[in-house]
Amino acid sequence: MRIRATVAAVSGALVLSAFAVPAAQAADATSGKATLSSASAAASLNVTFSKVKVNNGKAIVVGASAKVAVPVTYTVTHAASLDVSEDNFASGPLIYRGTSVASPANEIISDDPGTCTKASTTVLNCKATIYIRPADDDLANAEAVTWKAGGLAITANGAKKTQGDLGNVPVRRAAQLTADATPEPVKKGKTITVTGKLSRANWETHKNAGYAGQSVKLQFRKNGSTTYTTVKTIKTSSTGALKTTVTATVDGYFRYSFAGTASTSAVNATGDFVDVK
Repeated sequence: MRIRATVAAVSGALVLSAFAVPAAQAADATSGKATLSSASAAASLNVTFSKVKVNNGKAIVVGASAKVAVPVTYTVTHAASLDVSEDNFASGPLIYRGTSVASPANEIISDDPGTCTKASTTVLNCKATIYIRPADDDLANAEAVTWKAGGLAITANGAKKTQGDLGNVPVRRAAQLTADATPEPVKKGKTITVTGKLSRANWETHKNAGYAGQSVKLQFRKNGSTTYTTVKTIKTSSTGALKTTVTATVDGYFRYSFAGTASTSAVNATGDFVDVK
């Protein structure tokens, strides 16, 4: 796993920056523990994170290789005496998997500090972005589960605060779905064959792979209508393939629809138009 958890001073300003922890310090697959930067040993910082909202409250859907930008908003409450100017204080959100933010099985921290505005002498309202990079092995397939949200703050003198258990964050593998209805055109009363495939991101090979044994709905939308109705439900093959038949009645669009699972996003195929003569 990759752990993004270092804080560096750049050009006099504090910056939360991403890096790959060396192999000797990376999260151990069996112990589930990770060694973070030396900043972990810094003095405790008396600030509190609250109102953390990750990805606008929606599940994070990650494809096989493309970088995903995850917006986060949060609030920091601090002592009135604390200098929270840009050259002394930085904060940022994180997501982690495991029972404790102190020893996560995996953790991804915002690359850059949050942009904060003062709500009062003791409250900052902030926003930041967490980037997830599946092509850099940020995630394993087994990590398509519910993560937790947290926050990190640090001052120029090394005082630090990491806080966890700030909300649940579902992380899911992106699904893809196709549909192809043939023949086109077709005579009324004849048979239409609808094929397709359900696949999902494999974060370890960085490619999509067929999703076997999943229930998928075949849906139809009459030409001129905006609503799809379910015709039947079938299951994907061992390779994620779909195939079924229906009787041609009127012009319209056929598509497959997948409701998703705890690990994989919902998806609808693009409707395929059939001209019925």
